Amino acid sequence: MRAPSGSRYDEQGRNGHGGRFGWLGELSVVLVLIVVGILVVSVVGIAVAELLDAGPASADSDLFFDDPVADLAVQLLGLAIGIPIVLWGARMLGRRPAGTVSSVVGRLRWGWLWRCAAVAFPLMVLQVGLLIAWTWNDEPLGESGAGFPGWPVFLLSLAVVLALVPFQAAAEEYVFRGWLVQVIGRVVRSPWPAIVLASLLFALAHGFGELSGFLLLLYSALWWGWLVIRTGGLEAVIVMHVANNLLAFGLAAGFGELASTETAADAPWQAMAVELVFAPLYCLTMARIAGRRRVERMSP
Repeated sequence: MRAPSGSRYDEQGRNGHGGRFGWLGELSVVLVLIVVGILVVSVVGIAVAELLDAGPASADSDLFFDDPVADLAVQLLGLAIGIPIVLWGARMLGRRPAGTVSSVVGRLRWGWLWRCAAVAFPLMVLQVGLLIAWTWNDEPLGESGAGFPGWPVFLLSLAVVLALVPFQAAAEEYVFRGWLVQVIGRVVRSPWPAIVLASLLFALAHGFGELSGFLLLLYSALWWGWLVIRTGGLEAVIVMHVANNLLAFGLAAGFGELASTETAADAPWQAMAVELVFAPLYCLTMARIAGRRRVERMSP
C-alpha cells in the first residue's frame, strides 16, 4: 500500500499499516540486519584472507587483507549491503513498494539522475581541484603514501573503485537520506526532525576525527536532506555522493594511499570552508532545475 497522493518524500511510509508503533519495529529490525550484514561480510572477508594467506602482517591490524585493493573491496561491499536490506524493510515491514525509498514515484528516475550527474561531477572536480590547490603547500597530495603504485595496480584499483563505490555511496543515501527519514516521517509532521537526526547519525557513522570533518559531514548532510525533500527522491544526492567518493578513492589509488584509514571525518578546515560554498551551490542549483523541469516533489 502506498501513501496517499500528494505526500512528501518523508511521508512515503504513511500508508496506514503498522499501527502507531509499527515504525519502531521496522527501525529496530532493519538496523539490526544492517549491523549483521556488515559483520557477515567482514567475517567472510577475514575467512577468505586466511584461506589465501593474504591477511595483514600485523595481528593488531584492523585490515582484512594485506593488499589495500582487496581490503577496500571488502569494506565497500560491507556498506553496499545496506541497499537490499532497507528495500526489504520498506517492502516487508513497512508494507509499501520498495521503490518509494528511491523517490515519490516509486522508482529511480534515471533521466533525472543523469541530469544531476551532468552537474554534480564537474562541480565536484572543481571543488576538489580548489581544495588541492589551497592545501598543496601544507601537505602535498601523496606525501604520506607510497607514490604511484604502477599501472597494473592502479588500473585494478580503479576498476574496483568504479565497480563498487557507486553502490557504497548509494547505500549510505538509501539508509540515511532515504529509509531512515521515511521511518521517522511516519510519526512527525515536519521533515526536519528526521533530516537533523539522520544527518547527525551520518556524521557520527564516519567516526571521530577532526571537528572540521564532523561539521563538514553534518553541514553537507543537512543540505542533502533538504534537497531530497525538495526534489522528491534520492537521485540528486546519490550522484553527488558518488562523484565525491569516486574522486577521493581515485586520487588515493593514484597516490598509493588506499591503505589510509582516514575518512571524511578527518577533513581539514579548508575542506569545510570550501563545502560552505559548494554544498548550497549544488543543492540550490538542482532544486531550481527540478522546479523548471517539473520533477515530482509529491507522490502522484
